[in-house]
Amino acid sequence: MSIQVKANFNKQTKDSKKELVQFHVKGDDEFKPELNTLTREVVELSIEGVEQKITAEFSKSTKDSKKTVLEFIVKGGTSSSQSFEFYKKAGSDVVLNIVASQMTMEEFQKEQKEYREGVKGTIAQDSTVDVKREDDPNQAELSLDEEEAAAAAIAASAAGGDNPPTGDNPDDDLPF
Repeated sequence: MSIQVKANFNKQTKDSKKELVQFHVKGDDEFKPELNTLTREVVELSIEGVEQKITAEFSKSTKDSKKTVLEFIVKGGTSSSQSFEFYKKAGSDVVLNIVASQMTMEEFQKEQKEYREGVKGTIAQDSTVDVKREDDPNQAELSLDEEEAAAAAIAASAAGGDNPPTGDNPDDDLPF
């Protein structure tokens, strides 16, 4: 099934758990009954004039006297290069194509869970917090004590403490 609607790409938000895109449907497209049939399904989103497509869960469709709002939860792990052109359209009126995906909701939720597992940190018995992504080996591990000491040193430095920054370090990109 495929639906094409005129909409305003209202917003795109991202936090540690999910990425959300929201569209406000415009004109007579608000009354398309097909919009309700794809709700709570996995869909492919595309915008006319943009090659990239995004896989998402059609989270909900809400309607009031002023507008119909469509919300989609974007599949975790969607690459920046894949979604960059798509998100450049945020805030503008677009022609949105919503196509039912071959992916099942169970597969989508499993991939979301696996993606979030790679993002969130874990606390080990020795008070070490591991917030590394498996694909980014350059991140360092700090114990809670080390993190507190580093935060205290930064605060003291900012307050003009014992060792304020001198600007002598050529690797320092900060302007002070």
